[in-house]
Amino acid sequence: MSDRTASVPPMAETEYVQEPLAGFAPGAGGIDPALPLHATTFVVVDLETTGGAPDGGGITEIGAVKVRGGEELGVLATLVNPGVPIPPFITVLTGITQAMLVPAPPIEQVLPSFLEFITDAVLVAHNAPYDVGFLKAACAKHGYHWPSPRVLDTAALARRVLTRDEVPNRKLGTLAAYFRTATRPTHRALDDAKATVDVLHGLIARLAGHRVDTVGDAIEFARAVTPTQRRKRHLAEGLPRAPGIYIFRAADDRPLYVGTSGDVATRVRSYFTAAEKRARISEMLAAAERVEAVECAHSLEAEVRELRLIAAHAPPYNRRSKFPERVLWLKLTDGPYPRLSVVRAISPGDAAYLGPFSSRRAAELAAAGFHDAVPLRQCTHRLSLRTVTPACALAELGRCPAPCEHRITPEEYDVRAVAPFRTATASDPRPVVDALLARIDALSGAQRYEEAAVARARLVAVLRATVRMQRLTALTGIAELAAARPAAGGGWELALVRHGRLAGAGVSPPGVHPRPTIAAIRATAETVLPGHGPVPRASAEESERILSWLERPETRLVEMSSGWASPVAGAARFRDLLRKAENAASPQSSTESP
Repeated sequence: MSDRTASVPPMAETEYVQEPLAGFAPGAGGIDPALPLHATTFVVVDLETTGGAPDGGGITEIGAVKVRGGEELGVLATLVNPGVPIPPFITVLTGITQAMLVPAPPIEQVLPSFLEFITDAVLVAHNAPYDVGFLKAACAKHGYHWPSPRVLDTAALARRVLTRDEVPNRKLGTLAAYFRTATRPTHRALDDAKATVDVLHGLIARLAGHRVDTVGDAIEFARAVTPTQRRKRHLAEGLPRAPGIYIFRAADDRPLYVGTSGDVATRVRSYFTAAEKRARISEMLAAAERVEAVECAHSLEAEVRELRLIAAHAPPYNRRSKFPERVLWLKLTDGPYPRLSVVRAISPGDAAYLGPFSSRRAAELAAAGFHDAVPLRQCTHRLSLRTVTPACALAELGRCPAPCEHRITPEEYDVRAVAPFRTATASDPRPVVDALLARIDALSGAQRYEEAAVARARLVAVLRATVRMQRLTALTGIAELAAARPAAGGGWELALVRHGRLAGAGVSPPGVHPRPTIAAIRATAETVLPGHGPVPRASAEESERILSWLERPETRLVEMSSGWASPVAGAARFRDLLRKAENAASPQSSTESP
């Protein structure tokens, strides 16, 4: 589109040079960030407006220049009728008068040509948020889709590249004088756009000294990254663009941080961008000297390897909550009158237990739920069948059968207190659930809502733990399981699981039956022997990651050494009740019973 009004000198004709560019995805927003700067197509744009905030109008002139590799490919320039009077100070600043704009097209007629002009290009502007804000608002107002192109701000880039000794400020006029641009800024859109082109080229030349040579690096470099991020961004070089794990290592080779991603190179590069603002990660980057990457067959293998490395090395900058070995169990002690005890590990001699719990508070909350439901003793004394121990206050309140004073035989104690715990954890928690629900109803009926809320929290802890353990037990009881999931690029992601532990992983190529690949994985897979407990040879978190992968709708079970089953009357049937109780725990409904 060109402007040829009688009152305005003829402006440059619009030229369109559309060439296929390697590495470009369809649409302006799909440009590969790894594209070299010399091969990137830029559209440098400048607007003149009536001032004020972007509201979909107010644009009086658009000037845009398309360049690549220092060569001008096209120009778009036009006046725009904003539909409102121009403030006098704008006329003084730009020289654009109301009479000049009367025959000009409105913005809704200009936008189609402009949006076509910026296709498959990086949008560049000086103080880009201002210009892009007006353009986005105009598109939204007139029903045009904004393509969300990558945007490079020359003002922000100049703040990172040029020092105060070189330029006193980052105004376009100052930068134009510093770089001796062929066109001087005049507060007219096309002149300012052409001046910005030369400024852009001058800044790109300076970027080479900062090891910035791709469009993605240039955009990130323009943002507010720390000196440490800028200095160590080379650590992200040479990493695979594939699923895997990455390890930030210190000078003495200690693992500082372990992470996982479906695209290791892209994820590690993000640590050196303005988007990364975590204080602990900034501290980690300061200590890091190299990044090690391990490619994995697919995301599940990457997640499992990450968990194992964190458990083995306890990297100081991974969150403590991610350490999979830090779990607790609730078990029945030995002796004639067992009680519940919170322990860090279970042994083959432990016949009744519940877990794993991620915190002591969760384990103690579940224990309190069982104490509300069944008459398990709570004292920590070692009781003897020969010697009587004085009873505590709970016996006087009728909340303990007082085995310490031999008021109940071991056989009766087992039936009334111990057996319900064993049954609840191994198969059916119905008696415990019913007892807790009755207690909640009684407290609510007596308007003791705070106590009812406490009882409800205990019910939630019991159900969460029993559902979790029975799910894990169902998986870890299977000696070997082979599963397949469609891979994004065709073929199948394959996993071989033994007793809840990932023993092997791989990907079968497109168009090839996965069974030969499964056979190859089995031949080299890790040997996993059965053990005691729901997670005998893996962490609970690893088995749960595997469960989540297996339970996806697209996953197919290929082979199993035995059936995969849960108790018919197991804890899983209370999932709806658990969800209802969890929802009722919100502040606005804390006084309601589940």
